[in-house]
Amino acid sequence: MSFPLLTATAALPALGAVATAAVPARQRTAAKWLALLVSLATLALAIVVLVRFDPDGARYQLTESHSWIRDFGVRYELGVDGIAVALIGLTALLMPFIVLAGWHDADPLETGSRRWRPTQGFFALILAVEAMVIISFEATDVFVFYIFFEAMLIPMYFLIGGFGDRAHSQGEEAASTQRSYAAVKFLLYNLAGGLIMLAAVIGLYVVAGSFSLQEIVQARADGSLTMATSTERWLFLGFFFAFAVKAPLWPLHTWLPNAMQESTAPVAVLITAVVDKVGTFAMLRFCLQLFPEASKWATPVILVLALISIVYGALLAVGQRDIKRLVAYASISHFGFIVMGIFAMTTQGQSGATLYMVNHGISTAALMLVAGFLISRRGSRLIADYGGVQKVAPVLAGTFLIGGLATLSLPGLAPFVSEFLVLVGTFSRYPVIGIIATFGIVLAALYTLVLYQRTMTGPVKPEVSAMPDLRVREVLVVAPLIVLLVLLGVYPKPLTSIVDPAVKQTMSDVQQKDPKPAVEAAK
Repeated sequence: MSFPLLTATAALPALGAVATAAVPARQRTAAKWLALLVSLATLALAIVVLVRFDPDGARYQLTESHSWIRDFGVRYELGVDGIAVALIGLTALLMPFIVLAGWHDADPLETGSRRWRPTQGFFALILAVEAMVIISFEATDVFVFYIFFEAMLIPMYFLIGGFGDRAHSQGEEAASTQRSYAAVKFLLYNLAGGLIMLAAVIGLYVVAGSFSLQEIVQARADGSLTMATSTERWLFLGFFFAFAVKAPLWPLHTWLPNAMQESTAPVAVLITAVVDKVGTFAMLRFCLQLFPEASKWATPVILVLALISIVYGALLAVGQRDIKRLVAYASISHFGFIVMGIFAMTTQGQSGATLYMVNHGISTAALMLVAGFLISRRGSRLIADYGGVQKVAPVLAGTFLIGGLATLSLPGLAPFVSEFLVLVGTFSRYPVIGIIATFGIVLAALYTLVLYQRTMTGPVKPEVSAMPDLRVREVLVVAPLIVLLVLLGVYPKPLTSIVDPAVKQTMSDVQQKDPKPAVEAAK
């Protein structure tokens, strides 16, 4: 029996979460180091998964299959394709930086005060989320995926509601109320989506007699399983609704700005760079593979929703006064590009969408974590409270600028490649949608450069005149992310070579081929 590598990759952070939570209350530093070591060990396992994965091999590799709930046909089935490997790598890569960035976020609020926060719980919850996200990327049994898709909401609820941002101008009581509101809104939105998906999961089992993704896809391909058109469309809507909430796609996005605003910067990164990717990933793995006809049927409406997300999110980002809310609305715009790429039904679009998931995760992590360092120094999230920071903290300002430029998809940085592929793939099949979507790029440049201008340039405000520059720990968090943004912007082939074969197989599942160019290239 081969070593269960996929199980180990998800089980390690889960066990680490239990061990971290069990550290004695007075040993806060030990809990932090344990969480960091567990996240690094998980990254090492993710690298082993990446090395052992063969892009030209079988579609699902490193597979595991064991009977679980025999009476209901539920099997513990895991397997990864190129898309899942890329996102597992992203998740494992970001977690050590999230832990390091949040090193002091759960420290006692006041020295010698009874107002304290359980440091061990903070880091244990982060590791628990990592475990559930990784196994969601690995699951090829629909029921197993659903369990962890929903279970990750619980630790996220406590991270948002129990460990909120300390930079609040309205006092601790008001801050606690707003954190609770944001956490409950996050939970209710996602639970509503999950309940609708549960009904669709049950319906799928009634129709197919199995929860196994591979069995259902194979049965549909060889004709042994057929679904009535109306049935397939209703099941598709049940799955897609839950994924659109998680993504988040307009108009189901309204929980995200509140959640990111009230969270610490590392938890905000965990939400938008890691957890939300499960929604867009699941659109590729489950919506397109299980319901190919319904996916094509719904494509025009979904593309319109994605286009609204792109423009709407960018427009609202332009008008934000709160740094974190600005990044949240920018992320809504970026997720619109990802969904648009998925449902453009072209190889370039879906490859670009997958790359966008990875690159958006890295760029948003870089920008949000530097923003968190900035906010912790000044004690305010308001853009108007800053000015002239680049003169007193040039390294902080420089890394903030690079994160912002990556967010606007500057050529030479990683997000540009993915955004370009999404637009090319969309334009080749839906030129009007592709043309309008480019307006989002213009708005991205506007909100990013205005944010930098108002916070980093101009006269030095008295409140920031003594602001320290990035410390060693903070540089260790940000520098690797910036290096990755440059490397993947200049040379994205390591990612595309992993992702492209999986995308081609997904295109085959929905029986779509790339449109032929209007003018053939000269031979």
